[in-house]
Amino acid sequence: MADGQLRGSREARKPTTRWIKNPAWDLVWVLNALWLAPLVLLLAWGHDDVRASPVDGLFFAFAVPLWFGHRVSSAWLAYATPAYRPLLTTQRLRFVVAPLTIAVACFTLLLTPESVLPIPVTERVVWLAVLDYLLVSHHFAAQHFGLLSLYRSRAGRASDAVTRRLDRWFALVVGGGFVVLADALAGSIAFQDRWINPLPGGIWLDVFARALHDGGIAFVAILTGLMLYVELRSQRTSLPRVAYILSVSSMVLVAFLARDPFLFIVLWSVQHWSAAMGLTSLAASGGAQSPGTHWLQLLAPINRRGWAVLLVLAVVSTLLLPLLEVEAVTDEYAYADRIFGEAARWLRSSPYVPALLALGFATGFIHYLLDRAVFRFSSPDVRQAARGLIE
Repeated sequence: MADGQLRGSREARKPTTRWIKNPAWDLVWVLNALWLAPLVLLLAWGHDDVRASPVDGLFFAFAVPLWFGHRVSSAWLAYATPAYRPLLTTQRLRFVVAPLTIAVACFTLLLTPESVLPIPVTERVVWLAVLDYLLVSHHFAAQHFGLLSLYRSRAGRASDAVTRRLDRWFALVVGGGFVVLADALAGSIAFQDRWINPLPGGIWLDVFARALHDGGIAFVAILTGLMLYVELRSQRTSLPRVAYILSVSSMVLVAFLARDPFLFIVLWSVQHWSAAMGLTSLAASGGAQSPGTHWLQLLAPINRRGWAVLLVLAVVSTLLLPLLEVEAVTDEYAYADRIFGEAARWLRSSPYVPALLALGFATGFIHYLLDRAVFRFSSPDVRQAARGLIE
């Protein structure tokens, strides 16, 4: 009896390698920061201006198919797959009413004449950009929590409440709060001078900023060490979870240590975009493929194949680039020019800019909402729709 219990204990202590799909897929779509970080640093080596280095070309290659493809990925699941179709009825507030309300609010705010709404359009854009930064910071952190939870579930620890709380705090503090701190110290937050009160200048400001910088690095290292300690002490240690914790921490440390914020932006953005696209392809192709409406019948050949879903989202991302890139605060990321040329440049100075800005903000805010809705695995209906992803 004792020998049997000992063997059972040893079996329980064995590490598990339950990937989302398989090691290669996870490394490409979810854990890519582990190889992207050294690649980006290598490509930036020896270049005083990293925007003129091969890193810019690498980011362009990823941004074109992933940037806006990931933004419509949750909408694809919600409205273009038969598995999620019932949710439009059972969770109408999340999937129908709220998205329409957000779209109407964005277009109303930016298209209402100043004679009716006496606030300059430029001022409205500033505060929408501030709101977008706050929401997207939480959105990124929420995705990290979701992926840690998905790996925890695949390790057979879905009901582990203590680890779930640790995952949430790690995602919010390291993947959210410390990223905002690093952005603020680098001066890379949109319109930072407008909404973050400037501190008095002088030597004390430099000392305070240095203390925040060094303290941020120390706290990230300590919290990462604690997460890894807890994970390695678990009865069912998950190697993919260890890899994901290290990938998140490595990106945040790059935010603090890189000489140019662009290096962090590349890592943080590409990992987020690719994870969203990859998970969408699995959820779409693994869900119920019942015929549904005529519209869904036309899309069935795509939804049955994960690679086809990815291809369609990549094409949509490319086509949306000149329309939604107007939302970017500066022309630094005007990658549409390289593909669409003069047409993209004309759009950024055309009379349609307010409408395009409204479209950009609306799609962003709706994505934050829908992404949370389509991967809300606490809902039995959502788990049923996304069973190809969670099983």
